[in-house]
Amino acid sequence: MKKSVLAFGALALGVAFSAPAMAADVSACLITKTDTNPFFVKMKEGATAKAKELGVSLKSYAGKVDGDSESQVAAIESCIADGAKGILLTASDTKGIVSSVKKARDAGVLVIALDTPLEPADAADATFATDNLLAGKLIGQWAKETLGDKAKDAKVGFLDLTPSQPTVDVLRDQGFMMGFGIDPNNPDKIGDEDDKRIVGHDVTNGNEEGGRKAMENLLQKDPGINVIHTINEPAAVGAYQALKAVGMEKNVLIVSVDGGCPGVKSVQEGVIGATSQQYPLLMASLGIEAIKKFADSGEKPKPTEGKSFFDTGVSLVTDKPVSGVKSIDTKEGTDKCWG
Repeated sequence: MKKSVLAFGALALGVAFSAPAMAADVSACLITKTDTNPFFVKMKEGATAKAKELGVSLKSYAGKVDGDSESQVAAIESCIADGAKGILLTASDTKGIVSSVKKARDAGVLVIALDTPLEPADAADATFATDNLLAGKLIGQWAKETLGDKAKDAKVGFLDLTPSQPTVDVLRDQGFMMGFGIDPNNPDKIGDEDDKRIVGHDVTNGNEEGGRKAMENLLQKDPGINVIHTINEPAAVGAYQALKAVGMEKNVLIVSVDGGCPGVKSVQEGVIGATSQQYPLLMASLGIEAIKKFADSGEKPKPTEGKSFFDTGVSLVTDKPVSGVKSIDTKEGTDKCWG
């Protein structure tokens, strides 16, 4: 992301962090779900650059695959032992990791959840994230308006993240349903809805191979499926590959969330119809600023007014805009993308 975009984002979000003098004794940890997904690669880039700027010593950790909570728990233990002032965490198991987070906070460590809220959300000191419910609503509304009258007879499939249903997965799923006009029933759970338009759910681990296999499974359930919601763009690309293999790539509308440069290109090429773009570099850099401020003054970050978390923004990216749904085109999406 260009420096001007980052600076504008910080101002627009009302960030009041300052850049105090260098202090080598301030240490921080970044713990992501994986170190291969472009989203987390960009997150690490943002944290590393800001840590260097502020003189914060940063250590980075990641799970072996999306869903590897054990490695994240071990990383938290290491951060506590190293005397870190703060931890930035994208949790794979948003419930299971809470006891480890509590241990860190009890030791005086500031814990900020990035992108994925914990369950409960206040298990962390703060959350810096996309409004994932809104991200889902945007692509759901876009898909509904794009289909028009055909939406009422759509056959919808969901390519989710992992069986543990982390909050980011649930929020995007439920948001899509709300935007599309599907009653999600329990808004905190995936898979309990009873709308006849839903073909089913499958998990992808957030990668292409998982997306391809999950798409193949849903096609076996109903070869007439024509709308696919995916947890992220790598899963969307995998779904497209599976559809193309059986000559159905032009029959199915795919929507997603992330807004990475490869994903925006996929929108431009017609692989994905629309995606909700989020800003991981901003999440991580603001997180490092918050840790530095906490180390210097003891002050913890505050949520965006009217929300329970610090909202780092979201934009719908598509070259096929629809009435009533605000969006940006792929040219602007490319200017703001990452990865």
